[in-house]
Amino acid sequence: MRAHALEVMDDLVDAGVKMLVIACNSASSAVLRDARERYTLRRGLPVVEVILPAARRAASATRTGRIGVIGTKATIQSRSYDDAFAIAPRLSLTMQPCPRFVEFVEAGVTSGPEVLAVAHEYLDPVREADVDTLVLGCTHYPLLTGVISYVMGDDVTLVSSAEETAKDVYRTLVAHDLERSLQLGAPEHRFLATGDSDSFQHLARRFLGPEVGAVEAATVLR
Repeated sequence: MRAHALEVMDDLVDAGVKMLVIACNSASSAVLRDARERYTLRRGLPVVEVILPAARRAASATRTGRIGVIGTKATIQSRSYDDAFAIAPRLSLTMQPCPRFVEFVEAGVTSGPEVLAVAHEYLDPVREADVDTLVLGCTHYPLLTGVISYVMGDDVTLVSSAEETAKDVYRTLVAHDLERSLQLGAPEHRFLATGDSDSFQHLARRFLGPEVGAVEAATVLR
């Protein structure tokens, strides 16, 4: 994953991007330090990731200091969230890998008895830990907010790493004076995928809506 992510970012930098967003928790945990040294320190290019923005929001949202974090096995095993929450060492963390959640989302299955059963399997131990805040530590998981909220209960605050990252991206653009001028008119969007373009387009439209147009095949790591 590290080599793949860095080669993709190299390709984007060569294409002239003004910022890099590592919009994946697993990739953030694998390459963040390398990316900031390679692109920010050496080239002055801002790099935004998904873990610290979510940790900051959860730390400010919790009332009891008991926070749950769900994510892929790679994200949980990396202990990146443990490191991120070092900003508030008195917090109690309950970590739970939820590998099948990504499979459900990518298959377009976000509700139903099978999803609910798996959600109970993953989330019941987190709920029993009496957390009051839950970090959705994978950018796929917001599409499962309904079932996650149902299992955890209305008294648990859900923190989306995707949403918090979007806010951080905007703050970074403003801080570095990188906002697009309105005088340039409507922006153009370009989508590239290292995997199957049709599958990517189908999934991207679930996140971003029908405005996702043609998807180009990226040339890196074919």
